[in-house]
Amino acid sequence: MAIKFDTTTRNAEMDAVTARVGTAARLRVCHGTRPANPGTAITSQTMLVELICNATAFAPAASGGVLTANAITNGTAAANGTASWFRLFQSNGTTAIIDCDVGTSGSDLNLNNTSIATSQTVSVTSFAITEGNA
Repeated sequence: MAIKFDTTTRNAEMDAVTARVGTAARLRVCHGTRPANPGTAITSQTMLVELICNATAFAPAASGGVLTANAITNGTAAANGTASWFRLFQSNGTTAIIDCDVGTSGSDLNLNNTSIATSQTVSVTSFAITEGNA
């Protein structure tokens, strides 16, 4: 795609994500192939753990087209598997906002471990979304 936005526009786009997410957003970390988009149902994928974002999910404003999450509560894994992607929902748990990659470093969402076992405590080491048309 040849479209390029200036930083102010990129920040505004990321701030719109913050407004859409609202308070106490939910991150559902999954195993399996990531669906085509957040509107595609989770079917054969396994939800490993749900993590709850801070009441204010993201920093007050995006900077440089990057939206950085505030603290996220640890979660207890409900299933075994390798975390490969996650879906961010509004606090209602039904309105999907975005799907992103998971890893232990260099990913949108970085966890303490991506090899998850039932009852394991899962924690986020970092979560930042970059507006992609830089």
